[in-house]
Amino acid sequence: MLQELLTAAVSVGAASTVYLVAAARVVKQYERGVVFRLGRLYGDARPPGFTLVVPGVDRLRKVNLQIVTMPVPAQEGITRDNVTVRVDAVVYFKVVDAAAAIINVESYRFAVSQMAQTSLRSIIGKSDLDDLLSNREKLNQGLELMIDSPAMGWGVQIDRVEIKDVSLPDTMKRSMARQAEADRERRARVINADAELQASKKLAEAAQQMAETPSALQLRLLQTIVAVAAEKNSTLVLPFPVELLRFLERAAQQSPQDREVEARGESHGHPTGP
Repeated sequence: MLQELLTAAVSVGAASTVYLVAAARVVKQYERGVVFRLGRLYGDARPPGFTLVVPGVDRLRKVNLQIVTMPVPAQEGITRDNVTVRVDAVVYFKVVDAAAAIINVESYRFAVSQMAQTSLRSIIGKSDLDDLLSNREKLNQGLELMIDSPAMGWGVQIDRVEIKDVSLPDTMKRSMARQAEADRERRARVINADAELQASKKLAEAAQQMAETPSALQLRLLQTIVAVAAEKNSTLVLPFPVELLRFLERAAQQSPQDREVEARGESHGHPTGP
């Protein structure tokens, strides 16, 4: 009799152990468990940790709540200004409702991927080439809104969308390079013209100042000679000063009597004017 009781107890213990092992489940910290009992959703999503299900009756499906990084394949399209481009992007999203992600859509990853591709092609057709190249932040926000609207019904939240690369045809690249080169040359010419204008104004002011003070022209000539001599050239061409010619001309126009009077005045220590 005792042996039968011991055997029954061992059998019950073994059956309990087997049942516990079959019913035991572990949900990780970044997961949520969705339980289906006889095909119907049973209760709320199971939190992280140890949980039990009814073997053969319940089915536990785990859903990852981590942020998923999904690359969007390059999409080819024509922009609003009739330029053919290829654009690829990357989508960051996460599941916020585990039950909706399992029940409302067959595969939320595939659904988000297809929605991102179609939205990217739509953005390409609505944008100009300059917007794709320089105004990506605004396009990223518009693309995020286009994907996030249907994704909320799938229990998915779009964290952010980033356009990675915009591929242009070779002919367009060469045209843009020529345009940039022409624009840089235009700005260089404008800067040079402005510099010439400012230099001409300064030279006009300098010429006016030297006209009022002829000796300043001689000083400037001497400074130029010093600057040229510093280069150690073998030949130095010195222009004849115009003021010196004018002085000689005035001296030649004086009569012999004036020169004699001027010489006498200098001998007595009383110089006279010309």
